[in-house]
Amino acid sequence: MHDLRLSLDLLARLRAEEPRYDGRAYLFMLAAIEYLQSRLDARRHVSGAELAWACRDFAVQQFGLLAPQVLGFWGIERTDDYGRIVFVLVKSGLLSALPSDREEDFAGVYEFTDAFGGPYAWEGVIGLSAKTPLED
Repeated sequence: MHDLRLSLDLLARLRAEEPRYDGRAYLFMLAAIEYLQSRLDARRHVSGAELAWACRDFAVQQFGLLAPQVLGFWGIERTDDYGRIVFVLVKSGLLSALPSDREEDFAGVYEFTDAFGGPYAWEGVIGLSAKTPLED
């Protein structure tokens, strides 16, 4: 994941505001936002649905087939959880939102079993030789 760090004090305040999520869930969300923004032509405000899909893509990129298990371990089990996390970050001042933005914008964007259940294109290990020791 990106090299994001938050102070232990700030993570403690985030968890006090919404204790059902591991501190890493907040770091994941910030990294997922950066992941999404880096793929846009220009930085801009994004919708809840756009961010939910970016969270899915980023999780698969980072954790592969274990993405739903990792997110679940952190307390993220539905796209609604992304919205709660985002609005805790907004309340803390780490993110901003438009007056029209709502936590409900993240509700039901996709089902985790469907979104994470498809085929996984493994990119392999970078630098791994295609030869086996027996072929030498």
